[in-house]
Amino acid sequence: MSQAPRFTVLGEGDKPEAVRLSAVLIVKNEADKLADCLASLDFADEIVVLDSGSDDATVAIAERYGARVTVNTDWQGFGVQRQRAQALARGDWVLMIDADERVTPELRYSIAAALTGPSAIYYLNRLSWCFGRYMRHTAMYPDWIPRLYPRTLAGFDDTRVHERLCNRDNLPEHRLAGDLLHLVYDNVRHLVNKSALYAEQWAIARAEAGRTCSLWSAFGHGLSCFIRMYLLRRGFLDGGQGFLIAVVMSHSTFVKYADLWVRSRSQPHSP
Repeated sequence: MSQAPRFTVLGEGDKPEAVRLSAVLIVKNEADKLADCLASLDFADEIVVLDSGSDDATVAIAERYGARVTVNTDWQGFGVQRQRAQALARGDWVLMIDADERVTPELRYSIAAALTGPSAIYYLNRLSWCFGRYMRHTAMYPDWIPRLYPRTLAGFDDTRVHERLCNRDNLPEHRLAGDLLHLVYDNVRHLVNKSALYAEQWAIARAEAGRTCSLWSAFGHGLSCFIRMYLLRRGFLDGGQGFLIAVVMSHSTFVKYADLWVRSRSQPHSP
């Protein structure tokens, strides 16, 4: 693969000043996917990997690709872990990426062009590969996510799951050309387990905030999720994969609300 050009902008007095890009990852037990991800990041000035306690070859693979690796097993959710990882970066810009994602050549050069301009938040469009096909419907595409931003002007909140990038300085927001490939699920078991993890983290966060719900609400949210993904977002056009994703996601939606309902009733009361 040819090397992308290093990024420069005009500094004071028209003197070129290097702009450094930090690719930042939070990982755990990603040995099967990490190498291909890191190979797609060879244009970055540095790769920062924050591992939360892998017991496979994840750390060794990251080090082999020249990443600066730090281990922190005090898991407090995705948002806090991304904050910690960003704090380790030294570049002017951050590209926050996951081990199951790959930067395509078109996106690579869109990033290069973006870094020569003024500060902004850039959204990347994820294209997910599931069970033998790219998912172009089912509420999975387009999937615009903010992942490229100036390190000192933006950062993630501390939400346990579905964390958000905070644009605290009201920077302009733009979309980049090119897809970010997302190898989202290995198999059905991975799909179910991953959905369960996100559902649990969501329920914990809501319970800690004093939220609750009814089982009927859980059922309604699950049903509306299926209708939205399979019918309104035309998941049926993604074939059997679209139906499978819609069913599992609607089940996960029901489970996360049911989990919240259970947590509000987990403490025994006097008879």
